[in-house]
Amino acid sequence: MEEKKRKLRLPKGRLGQTLFCLVITALAGFLYFYLALPAVNFQDGEFYVFLIFLCAVYIACVALTTVRERAREVRTPQQKVRDGISFVKKNCLPVGILLALVLASAVVGKLISLPMFRAGAYRQLLDVQTGDFAQDVAQISFSEIPTLDRTSANYLGDRQMGTLSDMVSQFEYSNDSTQINYQGRPVRVAPIGYADLFKWLTNRKGGLPAYVVVDMVTQQAQVVRLTEGMKYSFSEPLNRNVMRHLRFQYPTMMFSQPEFEIDEDGHPWWVAPRLVKTIGLFGGRDIQGAVLLDAVTGESQYYETVPTWVDTLYTPALIMEQYDYHGTLVNGFINSILGQRDVTMTTDGYNYIAMNDDVYVYTGVTSANADQSNLGFLLCNMRTKETKYYVAPGATEAAARASAEGVVQDLGYVSTFPLLLNISGQPSYFIPLMDATNLVKSYAMVNVAQYQIVATGATVADCERTYVAMLADRGVVHDTDLPDTQEESQGTVAEIRTAVLDGTSWYYIRLEGEDVFYALSAAQDRNVIVLDVGDTVTVSHAVPEQDQSPAILEAYSLKLK
Repeated sequence: MEEKKRKLRLPKGRLGQTLFCLVITALAGFLYFYLALPAVNFQDGEFYVFLIFLCAVYIACVALTTVRERAREVRTPQQKVRDGISFVKKNCLPVGILLALVLASAVVGKLISLPMFRAGAYRQLLDVQTGDFAQDVAQISFSEIPTLDRTSANYLGDRQMGTLSDMVSQFEYSNDSTQINYQGRPVRVAPIGYADLFKWLTNRKGGLPAYVVVDMVTQQAQVVRLTEGMKYSFSEPLNRNVMRHLRFQYPTMMFSQPEFEIDEDGHPWWVAPRLVKTIGLFGGRDIQGAVLLDAVTGESQYYETVPTWVDTLYTPALIMEQYDYHGTLVNGFINSILGQRDVTMTTDGYNYIAMNDDVYVYTGVTSANADQSNLGFLLCNMRTKETKYYVAPGATEAAARASAEGVVQDLGYVSTFPLLLNISGQPSYFIPLMDATNLVKSYAMVNVAQYQIVATGATVADCERTYVAMLADRGVVHDTDLPDTQEESQGTVAEIRTAVLDGTSWYYIRLEGEDVFYALSAAQDRNVIVLDVGDTVTVSHAVPEQDQSPAILEAYSLKLK
């Protein structure tokens, strides 16, 4: 027993105790760094917390060794306290000075970064140009309109995992999807993750074998299997965790939240935007390039200018934060609080729109009173941060959602956050309507300027046809301004196919001499139920896109001869 006690004794002498405290501090610091992953950068607030933690551990360690060494000495409590304080002062003076400098630097750095002192610099974070909506935002075709939001897309992705019997017990859907343009179509992509820690232990050698792609237009989810599994993800708890791998490769670089993307060949990547502070020490958050991390091999490279297939360099939250500085500090900091002349800010929420093979984030702009009307809206390229403001007084997104839900209140459908579209030159809210199971059942279009103009339809084409007719009836647009959204085809029925989709019976009709099928539901036109091969019909259907030979076109009505 005596031998055991001797082994537990602390080092004697000032040098030995100092080395012992340094070793303990280093071990505690390594554990903290491994878990918290602060950037070794004086512009990162977490780095100051890390330094304060190291100082606190060292001082605590010195204090504990002092108490342990002098515990057997016969002294009064007052003597013990005085001796302890004296010993800590002698041994911790450099650390105490360092702690004071760290705290002072953090406080001063915070003060010189406040918007009240740097209002002009904060306002210039975002360069906002004024755009012409009808000219800049071309009318989007039906094949490009996203009909899902993040929640419903994640629901479809998770449900798709249940169809994979060889994966569902080992892996799960991550619910961390990113909206991108993939091969010209708006989709959401998300990695799968290990179901639990034990599944990670048994499967980590091969990595994650697939990712999920949800088409935002067709609402089809697909699990894409990889020839080689993804070794680097957020479901990895140790060194192959995305943030930990990046931190050890780039110890001084600050990062925004890495996003999962795939390139045009379908290869998985993690896009980690480099976060910089441009005002004072802690203010003016912005993005400067990104590190692209191969999710399979772990190889990474920093790009000052990212490849064009990258879609999500800037986050909506950062863009909205920068515009709020731009809009509220227009006449200085004092005016942003008192008076608030010409003060504007973003509304609560955002959505995405795909244009020119890029993803744009959309959000409304309202006054400082945040009333029920918008002054206009922003469109910002999420890769280049090119931002344009469009003057369009009208309803807020919340008011438009309430208006759309009022039309279908008997069905109990819930609206998603609106998407802004150009319909006949008019800024228009496009709002998918979901049932209680998060499936899209209907669509609504609401005019921004006159939100009492609301059209609904079971399909996007049907909804748009009703909407443009309402615009003409109300005199918002002239008949000559309306798009030619349909045409007629006449011929003999050569083939009829049927399918039941979401509880609705659909008929696919091909005419003699044609390759295209015209899709028509029984709910739209009951004549399709009694149709036979050989009948002569006239089909009213959607107009195909230029240079496009679609396999299926949506039909609106049918006439038998």
